[in-house]
Amino acid sequence: MFSGIKEDIRSVFERDPAARSAFEVLTTYPGLHAIWLHRLSHRLWRAEWRWLARWLSTIGRWLTGVEIHPGAKIGRRFFIDHGMGVVIGETAEIGDDCTLYHGVTLGGTSWNPGKRHPTLGKGVVIGAGAKVLGPLYVGENARIGSNAVVVKDVPAGATVVGIPGRVVAKADADVSEQRQHLAKKFGFDAYAVSAENPDPVANAIGSLLDHIHLLDNKVSELCHSVNSLGGNVCEEVPTVNIAEVDFREAEQRAAEQRRKDVDAFDPAI
Repeated sequence: MFSGIKEDIRSVFERDPAARSAFEVLTTYPGLHAIWLHRLSHRLWRAEWRWLARWLSTIGRWLTGVEIHPGAKIGRRFFIDHGMGVVIGETAEIGDDCTLYHGVTLGGTSWNPGKRHPTLGKGVVIGAGAKVLGPLYVGENARIGSNAVVVKDVPAGATVVGIPGRVVAKADADVSEQRQHLAKKFGFDAYAVSAENPDPVANAIGSLLDHIHLLDNKVSELCHSVNSLGGNVCEEVPTVNIAEVDFREAEQRAAEQRRKDVDAFDPAI
């Protein structure tokens, strides 16, 4: 039990930059408290102590704002960020390393007994307010956007947004790794340039990185041919650290211009 608690706390540090200490996580994260109470109620549920299991889960709901049916099956290193308003149904199954944000519902669409709730593969992330309904399967490492309503199976590594949920991009591991490597080579912060990101600006940056990668390969071939003929060309590409660029002067000029605009403004116009 204690090793599981330690593992859960470590997973919080990996996924929440606001976490500052193990004591803070242990005492102030209701999502973790809800998961720990669920583990106890789930044991009672499996031992056929059904009323006691439901009563304990109700206490957990009062204390944390998270409702998890004691019959739900939850894997290791599961993290509920913020927690409030999360609902997880009886036949839901959640794989290892999944993350849910506040307002997420893993619900059913039928009153018939049997499997009625979703199954999440490993590494799934579901954004705030999203609803995943029915006995569907969400593939490993899939991403579901905030407030999406998902009623169909989601492929592994896909990104789903909208109402009803639709797949806007599928992950391409080779392209993502290629872009990350090239971005690091030029000292660029590679956040949000992965192939599965639906943001149009991020896609444009990703396309530029793909084009640079193609040109880089062509130049490398050309340099190799020249060097094989006795030349000496193509030194290492210099690193440009975007973080070192000083934008303070530009910000000061913009602030000064705003002050001038305010001073020149005539309310009588």
